[in-house]
Amino acid sequence: MNTQNEAPKTAQKGFLNDDFLLSTDTARTLFHNHARHMPIIDYHCHLDPQEIYEDRPFANLTEAWLYGDHYKWRLMRANGIAEERITGSAPDYGRFLAWAETVPRTVGNPLYSWTHLELRRFFGIDTPLSERTAPEIWERANERLQESDFTRRALIAKSNVKIVCTTDDPADDLEYHRLLAEEEQRFAVLPTFRPDKALNIDAPGFPDWIAKLEAVCGRSASTFAELSERLGERVKFFHERGGRLSDHALDTLKYEEADEDELERIYAKRLSGGELSESEIVRYRTELLTRLIAFYAKQGWTMQLHIHAYRNNNTPMFRKLGPDTGFDALNDLPLTQSLSRLLDRAESGPEGLPKTILYSLNPGDYPALLALMGCYQRDIPGKMQLGSGWWYNDTRDGMRRQLTLLADNGLLPRFVGMLTDSRSFLSYTRHEYFRRVLCEWIGELAARGEAPDDAELLGRITEDIAYGNAASYFGFGKA
Repeated sequence: MNTQNEAPKTAQKGFLNDDFLLSTDTARTLFHNHARHMPIIDYHCHLDPQEIYEDRPFANLTEAWLYGDHYKWRLMRANGIAEERITGSAPDYGRFLAWAETVPRTVGNPLYSWTHLELRRFFGIDTPLSERTAPEIWERANERLQESDFTRRALIAKSNVKIVCTTDDPADDLEYHRLLAEEEQRFAVLPTFRPDKALNIDAPGFPDWIAKLEAVCGRSASTFAELSERLGERVKFFHERGGRLSDHALDTLKYEEADEDELERIYAKRLSGGELSESEIVRYRTELLTRLIAFYAKQGWTMQLHIHAYRNNNTPMFRKLGPDTGFDALNDLPLTQSLSRLLDRAESGPEGLPKTILYSLNPGDYPALLALMGCYQRDIPGKMQLGSGWWYNDTRDGMRRQLTLLADNGLLPRFVGMLTDSRSFLSYTRHEYFRRVLCEWIGELAARGEAPDDAELLGRITEDIAYGNAASYFGFGKA
């Protein structure tokens, strides 16, 4: 591959060298000359906008690295670490040592690469983490964390991030988004509409959440019709604050229709303390989701559906620690028929189906999702997207599988690329990891003669997947 700023042809050797994962000349050129320096649009994450706004320095490396990171927690448990040193009351240094004990045994797991990428890219530390090196790394990293360029916002900016899309409840007042829009010039923090609490009518706190929604709206949501109106108002409010995406955790997806009278009866029954049948729950969710999809399409938004997580499998640990603590797995329930009926009903409505990204935690769903997506592609380039390898699939193998199946069944050059899906401010190295895997994969196509070794063509595809497609698809322009 010939380019003006030709990357070195000889591959470097050694752990996490400049060419790691880049196994061909084409891959090395694509990464170093095209992907490496592209900005980041993190269009789905779980960072707290209040935390971003307040911009505090981290107390120590454990706070920056291990608080809330159930990826690491699961591996520490697999290593036999006591829960006291993972999520318990052990001092922060003790929790860091627990991770340091575990890291040498993560070789082959992506967290081994991610851990050391974070140490190198953010702290300039190239020493592998272990029990022996832990004291030195702890001291060096904590010194850096007290510097002025290691606050929350500074970490986002130094990662070359231009857009951060947080995940926000419809009843959120988005005040911190407003304040950030007034103050922060280096990047934008935009809300994403996540109405899980509206859809989960069977959740214990549902009536309390309805009261919260009524309070933020200043209007009643005592009927199903009123609830739909309030949610439509919140979609417009999110749009005014820069929101351009919605997101849904559809751990299971079942489709049953209901008329307005039945919906009002189901809603009133729940608010009065009645217990709903499974069919009533499914019908309520189906109908409310259908109305929400129409709101998204009217605003020109992108809808994200995260499908087939199987949550809270360990009952004793759920009771002790609550959700999102590392006890979720993937689901293998039937999917295609219910999803098809949902998408088809939206497409048949006056607003049509919005731009949609489909993620499944079960990679076995990919072929069915891709085949179904092809039935609804029209008008907008890449309108229906297979989401990037999510959660258990954001490994080298999982990313390559997603890229391969997407290319086999669609248009890879229209792919909107990677996201962090993270609560950590140090997770932006995952974009580098993905970009290396992408360049490796494209380079292999050229090496096998399946694609021309064309700098202009392959370079443009690489830059578009790294950044340009997301900017265009979500309506962020040049970001």
